[in-house]
Amino acid sequence: MYYTYMLRCSDNSIYTGMTNNLEKRINEHLSKSKNGAKYTKSHNVIKLETAWKSKEKSLACKLEYYIKALTKEQKEKLISGEKLTTYLRGKIDCRRYKRI
Repeated sequence: MYYTYMLRCSDNSIYTGMTNNLEKRINEHLSKSKNGAKYTKSHNVIKLETAWKSKEKSLACKLEYYIKALTKEQKEKLISGEKLTTYLRGKIDCRRYKRI
């Protein structure tokens, strides 16, 4: 299983990433481990906001790519529960992702 996730940082920015081990990856971001992302090393992660699971790595990567291209306002709406289809219909098959 693969996960695409969104993290809230202390400066209210949103980081989007993907992984096959969500708990381990979140801990890497929180602890600023050498395996964490460069962005989250300089932006303190507060919490996991939302995540979607998919069966294939390529699907998780596509979702990460398209979410990163959204505006901050659109990302906030996804976090608030807006469906992926609102912004990504026609770009990806949103039925292949399940919010967790």
